[in-house]
Amino acid sequence: MSDQAENLRNRLKNLSQHEAEAKTIAVASGKGGVGKSNFTINFALKLIQNGKKVLVIDFDIGMGNIDILLGVSPAKSFIDLFNDSTSTIEDIVELGPSGLSYISGGSGLREIFTLNHYEMDYFFQQFNELAGSYDFILFDMGAGVTRDSLHFMASADEVFVVTTPEPTSITDAYAVIKHLKNCAPDLPISVLTNRTFNQASADEAFKRLKNAAMKFMDKTITHLGSMPDDRKVMSSVLEQVPFVIKEPRCSASKAVHEITADYLSVPSHNRKISFLSKLKSFVKER
Repeated sequence: MSDQAENLRNRLKNLSQHEAEAKTIAVASGKGGVGKSNFTINFALKLIQNGKKVLVIDFDIGMGNIDILLGVSPAKSFIDLFNDSTSTIEDIVELGPSGLSYISGGSGLREIFTLNHYEMDYFFQQFNELAGSYDFILFDMGAGVTRDSLHFMASADEVFVVTTPEPTSITDAYAVIKHLKNCAPDLPISVLTNRTFNQASADEAFKRLKNAAMKFMDKTITHLGSMPDDRKVMSSVLEQVPFVIKEPRCSASKAVHEITADYLSVPSHNRKISFLSKLKSFVKER
């Protein structure tokens, strides 16, 4: 694995800075425990199976669990980028299963949002180094919304909001969508309904969100898809192996496969402003 990581860093350093910038997707939820991180990992792995280069960044502030779900022990985390003056962002990129690149959240990640201007400029510079290295960069956000996490989500090219059919989860998902609409009115938002018992419950959950968003916010949201409540998912979590790898034929894996295929079949939203440009504008307003 150390040789793999070294090869990855060498590849990143040698990539042309003129390559197209990666598409950024923030994966969010109104509450914890809805399967957001698990979906992020398995969706990323399906993107890789479709020939895409993917990086997952764990932005779950102080509570990151991407490395736990992957069953790996990262040598460094995001915060090491600032604790070690010699570190570059390539140094903290780790390799997971199937060639998945990821950056661990680690402990004390909250400090990333209280950086001084010099440190923030360094983050902008370092992130820009990754922009041409991947097709997709997925942000696994912490549950709920803070001012800083809102700015990261609103700066992404689009946001996936994960919910379950439970009324409290739908209410919390609606709150996230409302914050995003107020912060970035034109931001594309898609909803994933997770842990559904049947297609009818998934459709009904999304319908409630869609109608409320249109009626009270004049906001159009789309349905990314739905995933069933599959026992194979929990067994994969316990064994710390993504379910698309451990149980590729289970109902959850088939659902992620369909979601990924449908997602890739639709033309991407035209990017008007880059992730970094939008984030910089929010930082200036602080």
